[in-house]
Amino acid sequence: MNRFSSSLLACSALLAGWLALPTALAASELNSSKERYSYAVGQQIGSQIQQISDTLEMQAFMLGLNDLLAKKPARLTPEEITQAMNEYRNVTQKEREQKMQNSAEQNRKKGTAYLEEHGKKKGVVTTTSGLQYEVLTPGKGPKPKAEDKVKVHYHGTLLDGTVFDSSVARKEPIVFPLNRVIPGWTEGVQLMPVGSKYRFVIPAKLAYGATGAPPKIEPESTLIFEVELLEIVP
Repeated sequence: MNRFSSSLLACSALLAGWLALPTALAASELNSSKERYSYAVGQQIGSQIQQISDTLEMQAFMLGLNDLLAKKPARLTPEEITQAMNEYRNVTQKEREQKMQNSAEQNRKKGTAYLEEHGKKKGVVTTTSGLQYEVLTPGKGPKPKAEDKVKVHYHGTLLDGTVFDSSVARKEPIVFPLNRVIPGWTEGVQLMPVGSKYRFVIPAKLAYGATGAPPKIEPESTLIFEVELLEIVP
């Protein structure tokens, strides 16, 4: 039995005991040290079970729990228990993979449509890589090279306007090597003179691609950034 199974077994046993508590104890004001300790443990164990509660069929869960505590023969052999755990993991893994594939396909279509329409907008330039940019505020300073460190303020959103990251919201600019970020940033920021502010629409292939950046950025997501280049850091 692995550590997860052992932990769940212990949690289950204690949960069953809690469910059987007499009213007087359930209404306790937790006066003693042991009562307070026991309550604290109950909260911790409850939070563990809560994390996996959506994976459980509760009647079957309680049946297994009650059989164990009543010292009844298990309805599944140890081999069947292992098989059941493995089968469920495999099923849920396939469901997650299918969900990601569906999400990726939807995001790919949305991104393609958005880029096609956005590229027609006056002032929008599309580079050979597919990156789109628009100058919001011109700048007169030098342009960085890929090997430079830059200091920027940025605001990143999905196509539906959901904010996934923003130094503007944090009120703290960020410094980073330009060649160690997503390709769309590496290419785009090199186009910017210091003091300028650009709006970039970055195709998934120049962002996080087929893997995304969970949990906020799904696979094949096209991203929108407003970037202000504050300085090239020596």
